[in-house]
Amino acid sequence: MTTEELREALLSAPKNGLTQITAEQRREMEEYCRRYSAFMDACKTEREATTWTVATAEAHGFRPAVPGMEVKPGDKIYYNNRGKSILLAVIGNEPLSAGANICAAHVDSPRMDLKPHPLYEDSEIAFFKTHYYGGIKKYQWTCIPLAIHGVVYRKDGSVITVTIGEDDSDPILVVSDLLIHLAADQLQKTLAKGIEAEQLNVILGTEPIEGEGSDLVKLNILKLLNDKYGLIEDDFHSAELTIVPAGKCREVGLDRSLLGAYGHDDRVCAYAEIEPLLDMGTPKHTAVCILADKEEIGSVGISGMQSQAFEYFMEILCDAQGVKLSHCFANSFCLSADVSNAFDPNFAETCDKRNNSRLNYGVAICKYTGARGKSGASDASAEAMGHVRTTLDNAGVQWQIATLGKVDQGGGGTVAAYMANRNIVTVDAGVPVLCMHAPMELVSKYDCYMTMLACKAIYLA
Repeated sequence: MTTEELREALLSAPKNGLTQITAEQRREMEEYCRRYSAFMDACKTEREATTWTVATAEAHGFRPAVPGMEVKPGDKIYYNNRGKSILLAVIGNEPLSAGANICAAHVDSPRMDLKPHPLYEDSEIAFFKTHYYGGIKKYQWTCIPLAIHGVVYRKDGSVITVTIGEDDSDPILVVSDLLIHLAADQLQKTLAKGIEAEQLNVILGTEPIEGEGSDLVKLNILKLLNDKYGLIEDDFHSAELTIVPAGKCREVGLDRSLLGAYGHDDRVCAYAEIEPLLDMGTPKHTAVCILADKEEIGSVGISGMQSQAFEYFMEILCDAQGVKLSHCFANSFCLSADVSNAFDPNFAETCDKRNNSRLNYGVAICKYTGARGKSGASDASAEAMGHVRTTLDNAGVQWQIATLGKVDQGGGGTVAAYMANRNIVTVDAGVPVLCMHAPMELVSKYDCYMTMLACKAIYLA
């Protein structure tokens, strides 16, 4: 063989997917990304993603899981976990004793939550006090358009949904920063200390209501909230109100090859899991989609991946077939669909370029995540990686293999470890992201499309 023949036969030679995509694939990719963008515009919190998914699933024939229910191949079942996470399944021809094919993502994202006593006035400016959720660079959240999303449970038991800042006619909110003219001391601080957590106070207004007292701006803001939503100050005690970036998912770049939005991590993988399931026929093995909450703070709590909600849902399905849950788990496979970091040449020193995911090279498969000595990783076996490789290759899905930055640079985790702890073979995979955890993250349209095809291939394996 010639050198070129050897090179072609033996060496790996990945190519930018946009140089190989067909006209039909490009059309499908663009249509998929338009649907995904609409999902992102509608779903900026885990509650909104769950509500959207319930409505969409029911429109496609899914019905709620009920203990003692009967199920048969082709049935579409979902479980709404307290409005903050959701699980869906399409029952396969094989019994659940043969296992399920699972895709697991999360629908929470870093943000700022309101504190229990959030509303105050200082120097005739009304503010909300916040407590950031998940890993953020605090300085990135100043001087950008912000919106309020969430729900309020009032004393009479009624539930109010609040959204302010997304409609073109809405006002937006802002966290202030120090003017450059007086920032000599601030500029000497590290990026971590330039903006402190207690400075992430959201400006609500400056107009006082008529009357006497030192709280007239605060009172005016509360009157506006009362006029629109019927709220009083004590209602904040039983509310989940969050501050998120305002604005829609937008095409980025003169070639429109990227999408910019808040919360690609990890709703980009969540949507990739949902769409193939909606119109799926009867798969060989039961296909299960998990949209979990609380991943950004350790997958804890009743709606996180470490809760028993997944067992509860799967037990309903297994009981309907007379199958032991442990037998189902032992024969199941899970794709832990979470984003990876795309290589950014502006910060090349943080990554091992030979092992980092890249934009436009397809879904990124990660054998392990974790930090430093693989702490917190499930570290998939060669057999598990081989299963993913064969499945995606047979389905014509472009994929790449990746790690998360240089070994001692930092690290991160996914829900993979918690799925593997259940005796489920698990591999990490997801969309490469630039600016991860920033108020605006960037993803490639091509990688989004390939990740959806990867989830579909796993479901049908």
